[in-house]
Amino acid sequence: MTDKLKEASEILIELEDDSSIPKNIRQKLKSIIETLRSGEDNSTKVSKVFQSLEEISEDPNLDPYTRTQIMNVSGILESN
Repeated sequence: MTDKLKEASEILIELEDDSSIPKNIRQKLKSIIETLRSGEDNSTKVSKVFQSLEEISEDPNLDPYTRTQIMNVSGILESN
């Protein structure tokens, strides 16, 4: 796993552990983290993660801080 993928994964793990985030969002974050840890090709992982992050960012129950963190993760992965 590249440094950028590790950095993104660490942020997502912090968000997943935040009990103030709705459970459905935390479950999606867990799925994203598992994707990042998978043995797939990095470009395939990043593509899947982008799609999932976009879905999460559109959730109306997402608070502004979490949405910003999700966008930060997207930015980190774009620079990968």
